[in-house]
Amino acid sequence: MKRTLVVALFLFLVAMPVSVMAGKKPGPVDIKNMSKVFIGWVDVDPGDYHKQGYSTQQDYANVISGANTNFQKTCSSKAFSGKTVTGAQARGDEKTAGNDLYVKFSDVRYDHKYRLHIAVHLIDLKTNAEIGSIPLKTHGAHFCTLSTCLDKELDEVSKEVENMVGGK
Repeated sequence: MKRTLVVALFLFLVAMPVSVMAGKKPGPVDIKNMSKVFIGWVDVDPGDYHKQGYSTQQDYANVISGANTNFQKTCSSKAFSGKTVTGAQARGDEKTAGNDLYVKFSDVRYDHKYRLHIAVHLIDLKTNAEIGSIPLKTHGAHFCTLSTCLDKELDEVSKEVENMVGGK
């Protein structure tokens, strides 16, 4: 009897936080009145080229640049369809003037197991306030090469952004 009670109590304590977290799922972020979106640079450190198996930093920087370009195109056509989208062109590019919304990335790290660690922030540029975010999350565990892995992981991030702004 005591064992059954202990097991039931344990299951209740484990299930309770899950049900509480599920009930607090935020709704989509309202960006209807925002017509111009700036997508920041996913700042993977090109200095990690040796850890990723590249012989030169430039080769690795090209992979990062290509992944950013593909990611910006995907976000533009899906999450921000119908809006004017500008994307950062390089590391450190934060030319957000003239835009309504800034999609900013933080805590970006790409580890040796081809996993992308990233947090996403939606910033209303008129008020400079964060109106939505995706907390630091790890994307990965794909069977792929480095460049295709980064593209796949950024596709996952794009889908999360699309869900956050009221997409499918």
